[in-house]
Amino acid sequence: MKALDLKTSVRGGVATVAVAGELDIASRDALRAHVDELLDRITRLREIVLELGALTFVDAAGLGVLVAIRLRAQQRQAVLRLSGVPPMTARLLRVTGLDEIFRAAPAANRPARLVPPPARRP
Repeated sequence: MKALDLKTSVRGGVATVAVAGELDIASRDALRAHVDELLDRITRLREIVLELGALTFVDAAGLGVLVAIRLRAQQRQAVLRLSGVPPMTARLLRVTGLDEIFRAAPAANRPARLVPPPARRP
């Protein structure tokens, strides 16, 4: 099991948190506490970008904390965006319908789409 690793940069009113490792029941509180601290400490924070490109695993508890963080950000008039979403995580978001509530953010060398469009059938 790989521990959750969080690296944060703040530029203007945007905080970017690079999330690496596993986001599950054992690590969800660490991510929630980290984002809560950002929201409490930084005035005029208007956007939080969670860069998920190095996320190796996510379970239902991990999805739940993403929803909780989104709600907490909205309470502070901030927007939560997901960036660099790995294919398996994008699939989980799509299957659960959560892809409809999260906004995508552009990542380096990646389009700003959260999940690929469904394949068209002839």
